[in-house]
Amino acid sequence: MRFRRTTRVFTGTLDPAPWVAVLFLLVTFLLLAGLVYTPGVRLQLPVAEGLPGTDKPTVAVALDSNGRLYFENQVIERAELKRRLEAVARNAPEPVVLVVRADKAARHEALLELVMLARDSGINEVLLAGLPRPFEPRNVTP
Repeated sequence: MRFRRTTRVFTGTLDPAPWVAVLFLLVTFLLLAGLVYTPGVRLQLPVAEGLPGTDKPTVAVALDSNGRLYFENQVIERAELKRRLEAVARNAPEPVVLVVRADKAARHEALLELVMLARDSGINEVLLAGLPRPFEPRNVTP
């Protein structure tokens, strides 16, 4: 069976209107993307190099500059956090590591209270989260 060819090679000019419309929409979306509210806590993590990581299961707690605690993206009271951390430590197959995302303006006293709360909950290893230093390009001399 032989099929007839009904298509032809396009030899006309491209219409710029669709391209301009797509470009206009792209620019509009990029400009409005900055106005969209992104939920979460705004933390200023300290910059540090060479902080250790872990290969154990982790649980994260955030501490803002006002001393408020956040667990699983929600504000939480200390008593409730202790209860939840005890449940995490009890149900984990191996020891859990607490990763503390503390704002650099957080009080040292609040950080120590959080570490002691974790120890009382059965989590003995605590790591502090930080940001890596910004990448600095090397000077390449020919």
